[in-house]
Amino acid sequence: MEKYSQFRDRGSGIAPFFPISTQSSGIYLPFRLFLLLVRLPILFTVTLSYFFVLQWLPIGSLGKKASLWLILGAPGVWWIDLQIDGVKKGSLAQHHKARLPQPGSIIACSYTSPLDSLYLAAIFDPVFTASYPSTRLVHRISLFHAMLRAFQYPRLEPPKNSKLTDLQTLIQQYPGQAIVVYPECTTTNGRGILPFSPSILTAPSEAKIFPISLRYTAADVTTPVPGTYISFVWNLLSKPTHCIRVRIAESVHNISQLPAARSSTSETERGILYDDRTSSSDTLLNSDDAESMNAAEKRVLDKVAEALARLGRVKRVGLGVKDKDEFLKVWTKQRR
Repeated sequence: MEKYSQFRDRGSGIAPFFPISTQSSGIYLPFRLFLLLVRLPILFTVTLSYFFVLQWLPIGSLGKKASLWLILGAPGVWWIDLQIDGVKKGSLAQHHKARLPQPGSIIACSYTSPLDSLYLAAIFDPVFTASYPSTRLVHRISLFHAMLRAFQYPRLEPPKNSKLTDLQTLIQQYPGQAIVVYPECTTTNGRGILPFSPSILTAPSEAKIFPISLRYTAADVTTPVPGTYISFVWNLLSKPTHCIRVRIAESVHNISQLPAARSSTSETERGILYDDRTSSSDTLLNSDDAESMNAAEKRVLDKVAEALARLGRVKRVGLGVKDKDEFLKVWTKQRR
């Protein structure tokens, strides 16, 4: 593994791009094969029914969410461990509006698996976007495209002729839905938080940004390496159940959009709007963007990134999309 040492974070030793190994089936192989053979046609049927028929019918938001839950239930994704910052278990109804993403808010989510988008769609019915490290603009994408991107190679720049926009415009265009942003721009194995795209900085100051961390048990349903369709289907369908650990942090506001913060951020403002314990290391920002950001913008990204790291019980790493692209070149070459 020495040839991959350059793709470990220098400070923590975390390797966020390595696929999670699957435990050997052993004597349970016949049982796992049985589950796969039973579930595969069911999952295939309900997935095709939704994406080719149901999503185009006027079945409303509840109908779409119910259909998506059928897709999640087919492979045994039944257990959801939900915790929300500042809310005790059993008292969620009392804090529903203030503590959960609502229409007009932004969801900044970790990105590890195609199940991320499926779960968020089943719960919030949001608008999905694709972020890139080279621009603050985002590309609006469908749920299917958001899931498919979890299997694709990372992109440093948006595709040619793609229609780019900013988050403020999307909120105005879709006032009845939340907006999902994957600020890491590419998938990881869930063991670290990558440097962020600056796309979050186009959010209006009044919009709430909710950091959401999604982790899975077992963790081998993550797809840090592109093209792993077969192994993903096997890991997903051949196990009795899966659990999603959902953690939602308190909302963050993009105060860099405030007039006073655009020019500078005073020490008084920093003390009021940010916790002094928040990391503000420039090495954890994309190098090209760090130079073009002011202090307020960097602290907004740090605030969201630290929240995701805390929720996922992981650390922020200095490896970004460019590093993953280099890792995949070495990884692919070694497996030819």
